[in-house]
Amino acid sequence: MADSKDSFKIEPKSSSSSNTTTITTSSSQKHHTTFMMAQSILRILVIVLTAVSVLVTVTNNQTVTLYTFQFEAHFYYSSSLKFFVAANSVVCFLSVSLLLFNLLRRRQQTHQLKDYYFFLFLFDLVMTVLLIAGCAAATAVGFVGQYGEDHVGWTPICDNVKKFCRTNLTSLLISYLAFFANLGLTVLIAYRCTS
Repeated sequence: MADSKDSFKIEPKSSSSSNTTTITTSSSQKHHTTFMMAQSILRILVIVLTAVSVLVTVTNNQTVTLYTFQFEAHFYYSSSLKFFVAANSVVCFLSVSLLLFNLLRRRQQTHQLKDYYFFLFLFDLVMTVLLIAGCAAATAVGFVGQYGEDHVGWTPICDNVKKFCRTNLTSLLISYLAFFANLGLTVLIAYRCTS
């Protein structure tokens, strides 16, 4: 009888500790799944926004006639806009690659997840910096195109190619949205690294 009481007391302890382990594992898995879903949504948003920004910029051109001379406005004639397109293209391509890698990746152990989160943080930090660099370059050339630069004698050209400038502004705003989405992704992953 005493033996059965002792075994009765030992069983709930063992069962409760296994329940606690199961709950902790389940909770950890639930947080990881939620994190991966939020990360995937933000990454898809970045992919869509950067792809649209590239598409809008690349297809944007306008030809005007000034004093019997034909003048064509196209992104390819500006090194800043070429960098803007390249930055958005790189971010889009690498984000697609990482999204596919995330979908194909199998569940990893906890210590491997910390390393993985750190890799994601570094990756998204670099992509965020690349996006803001491209946006800054396009903003600078857009400002000069709109207002000119009196000190060096550059006249504004947006009075002559209004459609081109308006479309570039749209593309730039879309790219800034992609920047903020990628910044949110970076902050999310940094938070996940510390928790």
